[in-house]
Amino acid sequence: MKSFRTNISSTTSFTLTGFPEMENLEHWLAALLLLLYAISILGNTLILFIIKEEQSLHQPMYYFLSLLSVNDLGVSLSTLPTVLASVCFHATEIAFDACLAQMFFIHFFSWMESGILLAMSFDRYVAICSPLRYSSVLTDARVAYMGISIIVRSFCMVFPLSFLLKRLPFCKANVLAHSYCLHPDLIRLPCGDTTINSMYGLFIVISAFGVDSLLILLSYVLILRSVLAIASREERLKTLSTCVSHLCAVLIFYVPMLSVSMVHRFAKEAPEYVHQFMSLVYLFVPPMLNPIIYSIKTKEIRRRIHKLLLRPKF
Repeated sequence: MKSFRTNISSTTSFTLTGFPEMENLEHWLAALLLLLYAISILGNTLILFIIKEEQSLHQPMYYFLSLLSVNDLGVSLSTLPTVLASVCFHATEIAFDACLAQMFFIHFFSWMESGILLAMSFDRYVAICSPLRYSSVLTDARVAYMGISIIVRSFCMVFPLSFLLKRLPFCKANVLAHSYCLHPDLIRLPCGDTTINSMYGLFIVISAFGVDSLLILLSYVLILRSVLAIASREERLKTLSTCVSHLCAVLIFYVPMLSVSMVHRFAKEAPEYVHQFMSLVYLFVPPMLNPIIYSIKTKEIRRRIHKLLLRPKF
């Protein structure tokens, strides 16, 4: 038995699943994925460049936006190697340690995004409910501390997952349901008892996504109460308009995440490509749409983009 487990742990690798139902459309699928990656990487890089170059954007709100863009780049780059390898080159084999590393980074950046959105909601709360105290509450040092806290929290939550999986023997057919490695997918495969893994996974989901979403909701309840106290309808709309970009970012992050969870729990009999599609939406849509939303809805960023596009060429 001992030698059996040793052989398992030393030779385990995983087989990624692409889109077998779409073999006739694989070229179009590859082109679509490349386009989505290009939009995500170029869009977030542009946001970072504009915030760095534009002195007027050196404010807490845009510091958090910079962190969100870095995080979205991290999400895209975490999935890019295996997704393109499996779809474009049919390279579906991934080593055990490489799979655990990819799982770590995907979940690390997902948890980070939730924390960043919470920090951005606090920024909007202070800006609207206590505008006179905004600069004294959200100092550069406090913003840096919040950013570091988000990173440390995400790291501490995700770091144990790899060790909890590595202690288990894998002796089933190690075929994953996606073209990248996710914790819910991996814990279906071990032969040993995965109770601790499942309980820890549920704990960090509730303590991160659950608590963060409730605090974001609370901040907007307080914001709405403050806005409704403004006498002028025009002023109310103007104040609420400063939250539109953040609200869109919250929705495009949490709605796909909840949809993936609902499909996984209540639509288990659905075709496999439905599960794959929902997971792709969860990982692809926020990094792609966030820079587009902030470019459209933020006047300062929009103005800088116009300046870049209309710069005279010699």
